[in-house]
Amino acid sequence: MSNATLAAAAGYANGVQLNALEQFWASLFVGRDEWTVITLVSLIVHEVVYFGRFLPFWLCDHVPALRKYKIQDKDNTPAQLWKCTRSLLFSHTFIQLPLMVLFHPTGKWLGMKVTEVPFPAWTQMALQIAIFMVFEDAFHYWSHRALHYGPLYRYIHKQHHEFSAPFGLTAEYAHPLEILILGMGTIGGPLLWVLATGDLHIFTVLAWIVVRLFQTVDSHSGYDFPWSLRHWLPFWSGAEHHDYHHMAFVNNYSTSFRWWDYLCGTDLKYRAWRKEHDHKLAAAKKLK
Repeated sequence: MSNATLAAAAGYANGVQLNALEQFWASLFVGRDEWTVITLVSLIVHEVVYFGRFLPFWLCDHVPALRKYKIQDKDNTPAQLWKCTRSLLFSHTFIQLPLMVLFHPTGKWLGMKVTEVPFPAWTQMALQIAIFMVFEDAFHYWSHRALHYGPLYRYIHKQHHEFSAPFGLTAEYAHPLEILILGMGTIGGPLLWVLATGDLHIFTVLAWIVVRLFQTVDSHSGYDFPWSLRHWLPFWSGAEHHDYHHMAFVNNYSTSFRWWDYLCGTDLKYRAWRKEHDHKLAAAKKLK
């Protein structure tokens, strides 16, 4: 434990007054092993955000007034929820936790900051997270598209497609190899960034993980609300875009953005379906 860490926990670092979050962050490392703290914090953040993000959608399933926003008129049974939860607990413990264990020493070896405060400016963190999102989206598009190839689909990706009408928890319901492959898109961006620039704080990585979890649980939620982000950002994928992929097993391979599917023509069937679907909705409104 360094004097700098003690001083930061007391509220100052390099003569700068720290905010409450920065003081709390510094206090986590006082008298504790850095690697253990980061591993536990990473695990807690992941579990709380993942299952917490799913909870509102689960509640929506039990509110009849919100039923009209459900993309597919299918109910999730308790058996499906339990099957998905069992698989998640296994993968979170034996696949994702080991990745968290390895990420801290790897990132620090590359130059990532961990205990340092104050945190980077929020504008800097936002820019880095935006870059990570673009990288992850490209990585996911091409990897996901490859996973739909014959043997790769049959032996790896098929598990994720067991649910043709996805719900939030199915976001990480996948074969262990798929979790490892697609997970590289999430952690690969930060590792490449710190390797290239030497300028990255692990708090930014945690913020990025939170954003990524919000995005992936939402895209598997099965709900398309009037306030969903796709209605405000035309290039955003969202649940409506990804739900078609699960329903039809083709097209729409991206995660956050629509541009790869548009540029590569892997959304043509989706766009035709969307046009026909909107036409039917318009016709139904006229009959009312």
